[in-house]
Amino acid sequence: MNKSIEIMAPAGSYESLMAAINAGANSVYFGIEQLNMRARAANNFTTEDLKKIVKICKEHNVKTYLTLNTIMYDHDITLMKKICDTAKEEGVTAAICSDVAAMSYAKEIGLEVHISTQANVSNFETVKFYAQFADVIVLARELTFKQVKRITENIEKEQVKGPSGNLVEIELFIHGALCVAVSGKCYMSLATYNSSANRGACLQNCRRSYKVIDEETGDELVIDNKYIMSPKDLCTIGFIDKILDSGVKVLKIEGRGRAPDYVHTTVGCYREAVDSYKEGTYTEEKINVWTKRLETVFNRGFWHGGYYLGKQLGEWSGIYGSKTTKEKKYLGLAKNYFMKPKIAEFQLEAFEVKVGDEILITGPTTGVIQMNIESLFKDEKKVDSAVKGDEITFPVSEKVRPNDKLFLIVDVKNDKPN
Repeated sequence: MNKSIEIMAPAGSYESLMAAINAGANSVYFGIEQLNMRARAANNFTTEDLKKIVKICKEHNVKTYLTLNTIMYDHDITLMKKICDTAKEEGVTAAICSDVAAMSYAKEIGLEVHISTQANVSNFETVKFYAQFADVIVLARELTFKQVKRITENIEKEQVKGPSGNLVEIELFIHGALCVAVSGKCYMSLATYNSSANRGACLQNCRRSYKVIDEETGDELVIDNKYIMSPKDLCTIGFIDKILDSGVKVLKIEGRGRAPDYVHTTVGCYREAVDSYKEGTYTEEKINVWTKRLETVFNRGFWHGGYYLGKQLGEWSGIYGSKTTKEKKYLGLAKNYFMKPKIAEFQLEAFEVKVGDEILITGPTTGVIQMNIESLFKDEKKVDSAVKGDEITFPVSEKVRPNDKLFLIVDVKNDKPN
């Protein structure tokens, strides 16, 4: 490969942003205000955050991509232009767009454009069309590797270039939620609750269980899997070689609404997988380890390879919510960190913690620290455990900040059907 592969991570908070950076992401994508596909989510930055986000990322040589990917009405244009102007002024790397109005204006002011998966780009002719606006194009998630490879080969063959003068690069989703609609272009939430997914306000009613009843007879049809509109999450950790061999340059992880530990784990696993592929050490044994790690954070069960390996049907989640093998329990907040001995101090607000327990520490500057407690102290005395109300200290090799959150990681007993 003559160019390094870019791993793009979701960032819905400063904790997730730092988790992505520390885990080895090359770029992050995030939304501000309401013109993005996670507008309803609590995890959105504001225009005022842009300067700080760009500053943090530039310090770590990480690219910044602003999601501006909803469909837009006439009354959105003024805000869209304001967001683009601010992004350009603050030095955001690129805007991810699906509406031609946003693409056109961003190009006009010299802000790099990437085409969102919401544009449903599924063939080479469409790639050539969007090349007038964009340097990077995200393909629809319904393509196979064979189709993807044909597109990347044609870009090379016909020397299709974007506004920068460089060959257009192809980006692909590699991990996270899949939608029952074509690349997320869904109208179910709008039709049922007047809350449009394409305006960033999806209520995800497709993820629920449903009964099918014949209104004339009252007969209920038997459905083996009640979650017939909720696909399992995409997981390509076992097929990174096929993705990279297909000519894809940017690997995108879904999950701007997910917790920092999700970002930390997914980015870390795919970073290791890509590096292993390049080094010639990408093995089945490593794939199994990475898969187990990915199962410890939010997932609806995994569809290994998704549509990329062919149009296999029946990969439905089987449950509402997550199939994670681990869960977090909030323990308390950090009070201090002693730099020389590398000791962190916490106030326990809930539950019990013991030597040997797996814990998670998260914070807007810290990102994510995941470790096991090797020794534990209370009132400067070594103890085996501590409970709610105790002030505790224990060694942490990385710096912890006041008010960082401490969580206990425990196994989940999941008896729900697959």
